Amino acid sequence: MKKAYIVFLLFLWAITLPGQTNSIKTSPPLSNAQPSEAGMAEERLAKIDALLKEVVANGQLPGAVALIARNGKIVFHNAYGMADNADKKEMEKNTIFRIASQTKAITSTAVMILWEEGRFRLDDPISSYIPEFGKAEILDTFSPQDSTYTTKPAEDQITIRDLITHTSGLGYGVIDGDERFRKIYAKAGITDLFTTENISIGESVKKLAKLPLHHNPGEKFTYSEGLDVLGYFIEVVSGVPFDQFLRTRIFDPLGMDDTWFYLPREKHDRLVRVQHKVDGKWRGYPVTFYDTDYPKKGAKRFFSGGAGLSSTAKDYATFLQMYLNGGELNGKRILSRTTVQSIMGNQTGDKFGGGKKHYGLAFGVVTPEGQDAGGEGSTGTFDWGGYFNTQYFADPKEKIIGVLMKQTQGKVDDPTAWKFRQMVFSAMDD
Repeated sequence: MKKAYIVFLLFLWAITLPGQTNSIKTSPPLSNAQPSEAGMAEERLAKIDALLKEVVANGQLPGAVALIARNGKIVFHNAYGMADNADKKEMEKNTIFRIASQTKAITSTAVMILWEEGRFRLDDPISSYIPEFGKAEILDTFSPQDSTYTTKPAEDQITIRDLITHTSGLGYGVIDGDERFRKIYAKAGITDLFTTENISIGESVKKLAKLPLHHNPGEKFTYSEGLDVLGYFIEVVSGVPFDQFLRTRIFDPLGMDDTWFYLPREKHDRLVRVQHKVDGKWRGYPVTFYDTDYPKKGAKRFFSGGAGLSSTAKDYATFLQMYLNGGELNGKRILSRTTVQSIMGNQTGDKFGGGKKHYGLAFGVVTPEGQDAGGEGSTGTFDWGGYFNTQYFADPKEKIIGVLMKQTQGKVDDPTAWKFRQMVFSAMDD
């Protein structure tokens, strides 16, 4: 009884904390401006506009929202095509998209907020906070007939750094590149990505903790459910439900009012439809291992730190602008600039593939080789994307942000991913 009372007091203390500390620096929120005010060429931006209109007109995409900002000024923010072709619902600039893996950078930011408070060290074993992880085991043998397997002890234990950098050895269930792990995760009842089912992230993570690893922790980069584990870790360390932590510590301070795991009812009609091509026409994507309506229906208890959020182009650009400002926006200090520096550093050596990018604590980051290859931005440009065909990048040197939101599944003849980025950097004129 006494322990429960103490936990309750800690919870009350946590939820009454202010969102984030005030900063002596005050960078204004994103605002609209003419391209010339931010050193961008209007004629070249018009070519990006023409590109996006063309791919929609040609049926290569059902619709999109694109945003470009420089020096804290939005110089391009347009909507194209349809949010739902079957219902003839046009895309709007404030349309809400499922951002899937773009959630990861937000979860990583939340982890680093707690790290700044001295709650843990990045190289602490995760089992110190989630005991179910215990001693790590690596997959040894596997039977395709019944998905049974044997394991062998790992040389090291999974650390928080391993989880945040995708080097833990955990897999990714239904989208894992290794069929053995897809079967193992399915048999264990692991919930991947997003769901309408009545399960919490903690319940899923505790199941995941019992499963074998791809490899020894820290050995390789293997895209994984590590950020889902860290979503639950945030709950354990902070004493606050993960969704509330993000709301009070990131979204409210930054004014990201359209970013949610589960949308308030008044925002439901702004959620875009996930679409795929059927006989040359765009149609709503059917229910598969998930229901695409998960942001607005079901139990609404699964706060996936790796893939669960929905947001708008402007909200996500706001998040990126905070990073370009060294961790501050509108007088609210989310992270120290020294923490941002660590987040952007090479945390995985050459395990991420080396060459044009390295991986930090939240993003893929362009290297000098990537800068010189062209089209990727300056050294230090950071980026990622999402399962439903969303993407972003931000260049700290040029103070430029690009966000391109789309919402498709299946095979798509979509050249905008590379063309948009390449053309944005070509539109600078200062």
